[in-house]
Amino acid sequence: MTSLLTWTPGQNSTTFTHSSEPLVLPQKSGPKRAFPELCKDVTPSCQLNPLLFNGHLQTMWTAVNKAAPSVHYKRRVFASEESNFKGHFSVDFAVAPPPRSGTAEDEGPEDQGLREDPMGVGHTRLPPRTTYFTDKEFEHLSSEDTKPLLITLHGLSGGSYEVYLRHVIEPLIRASTGESSKQGLSGGEWEALVVNSRGCAGSKITSSILYNARATWDVRQVVKWARQTWPNRPLYGIGYSLGANILTNYLGEEGEDCLLDAAVIVSNPWKLEVSNLALKRTWLGSEVYSKTMGNNMRKLFETHKEEILKNKSLSEEKILQLKYLYEFDRAVQCATWGYPTETAYYRDASSTDSVLSIRIPTFCLHARDDPIASDEAVPYEEIQQTPWVVMCATAGGGHLAWYELSGGRWHAKPIVQFLKQMQADVDFSKIDRKVGIAAKGPQGGHQTPFAFDPMRRKAHVPGSEAQH
Repeated sequence: MTSLLTWTPGQNSTTFTHSSEPLVLPQKSGPKRAFPELCKDVTPSCQLNPLLFNGHLQTMWTAVNKAAPSVHYKRRVFASEESNFKGHFSVDFAVAPPPRSGTAEDEGPEDQGLREDPMGVGHTRLPPRTTYFTDKEFEHLSSEDTKPLLITLHGLSGGSYEVYLRHVIEPLIRASTGESSKQGLSGGEWEALVVNSRGCAGSKITSSILYNARATWDVRQVVKWARQTWPNRPLYGIGYSLGANILTNYLGEEGEDCLLDAAVIVSNPWKLEVSNLALKRTWLGSEVYSKTMGNNMRKLFETHKEEILKNKSLSEEKILQLKYLYEFDRAVQCATWGYPTETAYYRDASSTDSVLSIRIPTFCLHARDDPIASDEAVPYEEIQQTPWVVMCATAGGGHLAWYELSGGRWHAKPIVQFLKQMQADVDFSKIDRKVGIAAKGPQGGHQTPFAFDPMRRKAHVPGSEAQH
């Protein structure tokens, strides 16, 4: 009876999974603090729209409700430095809104800026509120300031324009009322950028190779570039859905050498084979979600097919006939990356084991009713084995949805508060990154037959042993 009296419509429980021997965070002032305690303190009660009472309704509402804060960007096209992953990719930097001098197609202020790529690569289209840096502007980005920078990876075929990521970026970069514009691009306390996957967000590809779920080279290059450009800035990372899987793999590959200070992982599909099987198990999973994602990837192929079809192992006829995401992965990803089957690709690109190699504080968000990133794919047991990762799972919220009755997105609240709290209170210089699971040596006095390496991968990239 008590639970009935205290329950309110839309109220969703939150559960936290973490190590029994958690990471202890040194503070800039005051006593040390357990990492799970901080994550719990920044997570508000999860009160969602009671009319969207399951994961399907929450997820499908994302196709209807596009309301989001406006974020303006300036783009720069980077040439890949990875010899095994040649080509170009675009990075969109959040900037302060321009003066109101016109009306853009999304009813925001028109961006008065460069609409042609000075790098000469160009675009298929420019998303709303996006222009290019001039060469001079980009050359003068370097500074000694200490503003924190958030590096963002979007979902499967999205980009910097996505609603779910703008709900997080905008409150971080927003200048306070009455506050004079701060130094930097955004005018606020934080800076932010989005690494667009190749061919996404209207960017052009210049090789036959698309991205995949473990292609970490582009984010690695951007993080290194950011550290060189802003040597004093704290660096944070956040990934959503497929971008969460890529970021988790990157964090695991870098281990204790990671240049990021902390990270956030949102709606990660984790065990890709398991999530794929969960989609195929139901009509909605197969005919709505997998078909929609497959259609989006097929459209991406059609946009860039002139370049992609330079890979003669690909069949345009087969690709144009596919319906589901796993069919796209079978027809394109396997032929491109050398996997014999899509399930082999899924097993190799999954980020579950990568969790065990993470050596920076990492906060994960997941909705247990997510119909795309299945709850059965979440590595709860692995997370309990590492002090570096805390998982917050809500009972509801769908996939990258978490709609509140007000129309707001609940996920932005704990994420923004987590980032601000980490930046304000934690002394990262005093964190011992060698704390974690030992990969070698006897267990309880017993010499094991072999040493478990969580970053051992079946696919081998020639000339790139550590994938750094």
